[in-house]
Amino acid sequence: MFRFGFLGNTHVPHRKNTAQMSPIRIEPPKEVLLPMCQHIGAPATPIVKVGDTVKIGQKIAEASGYVSSPIYASVSGKVSKIENYLRPDGRNVPAIRILSDGEMSVYEDIKAPEVNDLESLVAAVRESGLVGLGGAGFPTSVKMDAVKKGAIDTVVLNGAECEPYITSDTRTMIDNAAGVKRGIEILKQYMPTVKAYIFGIEDNKPEAIAKMKETFSDAGDVFVAALPSLYPQGGEKVLIYNTTKRTVPEGKLPADVGVMVINVTSLAFIAKYIDTGMPLVEKCMTFDGSAVASPKNLIVPIGTSISHIVECAGGLKEPAGKIIFGGPMMGVCASSLDEPISKTTNAVTILNVKESTEPPVTACIHCGRCVAACPLSLNPVAFARALTLEGKEERVTRLEENKLGLCMECGCCSFVCPANRPLVQNHRIGKMEIREYKTHLAELARAKESK
Repeated sequence: MFRFGFLGNTHVPHRKNTAQMSPIRIEPPKEVLLPMCQHIGAPATPIVKVGDTVKIGQKIAEASGYVSSPIYASVSGKVSKIENYLRPDGRNVPAIRILSDGEMSVYEDIKAPEVNDLESLVAAVRESGLVGLGGAGFPTSVKMDAVKKGAIDTVVLNGAECEPYITSDTRTMIDNAAGVKRGIEILKQYMPTVKAYIFGIEDNKPEAIAKMKETFSDAGDVFVAALPSLYPQGGEKVLIYNTTKRTVPEGKLPADVGVMVINVTSLAFIAKYIDTGMPLVEKCMTFDGSAVASPKNLIVPIGTSISHIVECAGGLKEPAGKIIFGGPMMGVCASSLDEPISKTTNAVTILNVKESTEPPVTACIHCGRCVAACPLSLNPVAFARALTLEGKEERVTRLEENKLGLCMECGCCSFVCPANRPLVQNHRIGKMEIREYKTHLAELARAKESK
């Protein structure tokens, strides 16, 4: 029924040092810091105040919009402060700090949600606080909402985990295959329009591939695609093409081509929440990198500081040169070891000083390697040239003509560039220019209408 294609062609080091390591639960932290925006969309609104006592799984912040997600206490204790938090992406958001009482008491009112149809399933997933656990952070309930319109016929399960170092999803497929299977059973029960479930897993994970094939050996509508280990296999548009041969157009969502993508760990969490009612309060994450003394997979309360993780995991063997939430290709740098992990933190990668030192940037030699490496056949050289144009309108026009909006910032172009050009940074600047220009035009239009 399905013929698996291929898109993307960049080799990156695998460094899957923890692939054979089941996750271990760390010692609870003395405090957690829970930012109100740990996802794409509107920040959650705090519903507790300083001095309140909270327990694990108790809601402390309510979703404030359709594309938003509630936040739950990950330790029991007292709300000590509601403060401003500067996110790694530069946004200031409120954050709730909880001092742990050391007891890790679970909230008494937690119970499994009542689910009897698709509407109540989507509502339950929304209430669980789930966002994409692979790192993107899109509220899962919003993705599932498209199924209510009959738009989805295929669910792609993202188990590619193409970044170097990270193996937390791999361990979910191996250690919690029953949870993954239960997740698909739940989706099948309430999503009758879906005719196929396809796992996309890189072929450098033979144990995970074998486990999923064994788990679903008698399911005629569940397929396991062993995909080439070439980055960025886990990119949403890349994965959709490589498992379904469908192309998501610029400016469109997977739902527009009948597909919903769910990370495998997100799927296992849905099963756990539907069966127990425990919301998203902890993460399975990989702790690794050239500065790390003892790489591990860990289960960590959301809001735990990196410094506590380092202490529990055995420390560093070299000074930290760069601290990354996620992997070295698409991860976001943390400003310090005091930063907290969030719902979307699937790894903390700490590199030594040598690997973190930026090489000197030289002039572009027009070799074309960046163009050849781009999985979406974009032209980074054209983007860089457009940014040198004098007029903003001309810059924006040229950037849009060259389809900058399709860029997923995977870093393939920067990775292969022999001149060490900051190509991904250029693309982000270009996208910012487009947003600012369109905002300016909208303001002019509103001002004209008000006259």
